[in-house]
Amino acid sequence: MNHNEQKSPLNAVHLIGVPSDSGAGRLGAAMGPDALRVAGLQPALQGMGLSVSDRGNLAGPPNLRTERDPAHAGLRNFDTNLLWNQRVHDAVFQSLEAGQLPIMMGGDHAFALGSISAVARHCRQAGKTLRVLWLDAHADCNTPESSPSGNVHGIPVASLCGLGPEAFISLGGHTPAVQPRELCLIGLRSVDDQEKRILDSLHIEAYDMRAIDELGMREVMQRALRGLDGPDAESIHLHVSFDVDFLDPSIAPGTGTTVRGGPDYREAQLCMEMIADTGLLSSLDVVELNPALDSHNQTAELVVDLLQSLFGKSTLLRHSAKPR
Repeated sequence: MNHNEQKSPLNAVHLIGVPSDSGAGRLGAAMGPDALRVAGLQPALQGMGLSVSDRGNLAGPPNLRTERDPAHAGLRNFDTNLLWNQRVHDAVFQSLEAGQLPIMMGGDHAFALGSISAVARHCRQAGKTLRVLWLDAHADCNTPESSPSGNVHGIPVASLCGLGPEAFISLGGHTPAVQPRELCLIGLRSVDDQEKRILDSLHIEAYDMRAIDELGMREVMQRALRGLDGPDAESIHLHVSFDVDFLDPSIAPGTGTTVRGGPDYREAQLCMEMIADTGLLSSLDVVELNPALDSHNQTAELVVDLLQSLFGKSTLLRHSAKPR
């Protein structure tokens, strides 16, 4: 299949910038949306035959750095993160209701709480089955009580599963926003001790780098995508939450929490290509791109390259792929 024939299952791609790093421990991810624009994300996707509109950046509160707040179980910037997540939720939900495929351009990974809560709400109302692939070096599955840093970008997975502050876990009007069985974490290599226990207790499907080393990326992705090609595939909504630190820092230095030993370029490309082959991608987060830590915007350019593969770009015609 020619990649120019690959179409989103929705009518159009909608870019939504979230210029805040209030959930992170380092400044700079707030510039991520514009770094993706400079790297040519919109024309790259348009060149593949997709209709792409850029909503610009959402407006939100200033990023004031605060200490850990005992009123909110030691989290930092709680009110700021809550307001940003509410605005992300509303923008993503509006995009989905309009039949568009939203790309939430962060910003840090805290805002996946708002985007995935919106996706889950949409799926409940539309009778869709949700599947979330969380590509990340970190599990992001702390609770406020277990978080060693108090940074909100370390708690969205647990919060989506109902373990977190009431204001966070009820963003989409339903608690929990997602069921643990709907999540799959891939690329893990930095997981806190308490996070390991939470992941285990929730029975969340997770593949660390040892699994990728032992099984290979192809087998890991086949397992992660299992069940998405059956007779009910038309009712599946596939959401990808792509943290740039999923990638090895040797190829992607422009992110705030690098961890050695991540997927290399070809492993990452295969991951994206296999997701594209499902034809089910319906919403996307791209987060933790920090141009302040990058060199000549090389990480943003790499991310754009990978996103083209995620939307169906391939070297040769691949007749096994399933366009929607």
